[in-house]
Amino acid sequence: MSLVLSLAIFLFAIIIHEFSHGWVAYKLGDPTAKYAGRLTLNPMAHIDPFGMILLPLILTMMGSPVIFGWAKPVPVNFWNLKNPRRDMIWVGLAGPLANIILAFALSLFLKININLPALIFNILIAGIYVNLVLAVFNLIPIPPLDGSRVVVGLLPRELAVRYIRLERFGIPLIFLLMFMGLFNYLIRPIVQILANLLGVPIYL
Repeated sequence: MSLVLSLAIFLFAIIIHEFSHGWVAYKLGDPTAKYAGRLTLNPMAHIDPFGMILLPLILTMMGSPVIFGWAKPVPVNFWNLKNPRRDMIWVGLAGPLANIILAFALSLFLKININLPALIFNILIAGIYVNLVLAVFNLIPIPPLDGSRVVVGLLPRELAVRYIRLERFGIPLIFLLMFMGLFNYLIRPIVQILANLLGVPIYL
């Protein structure tokens, strides 16, 4: 039951994350995600069998301190945006911000309802934790993570082009950094700070 709940919470958080990218892009002038059928919370539109199911399942069963994965990338044509360089930043931030907002909403519900059953309390805590980890993880400025979109939007054009070329090395680099303790040295402290700001009892 614990494993199923963990995966369900993760799937919901990552679907909200991807939907938010597409929704913000649509509002800023790019209908690509809408035409691709991705402006929906239906899990079937976003599922990547390995990134959303198999990898999180393996990490959970291994007792990994962090569960991560990915959905099918939401298609965005940045040239359709009203202001491509500026709006790229907002599209990139949309997913992590959605997760932080969801974590805040769950923490608020937790504070309002102080006599919840233990199971519901633990589900809410897990939801806050997963959303904060997903937000912080995706803000790391390594292509293709969302933080890299922010960097591209801020860099001068020539440097941005060189930076984007690093994307082919991004996933192997991320796995290497995770193996070397990225969670303990970077993600964990930031998640703890955010949890403290939300006033929720997450002890990492």
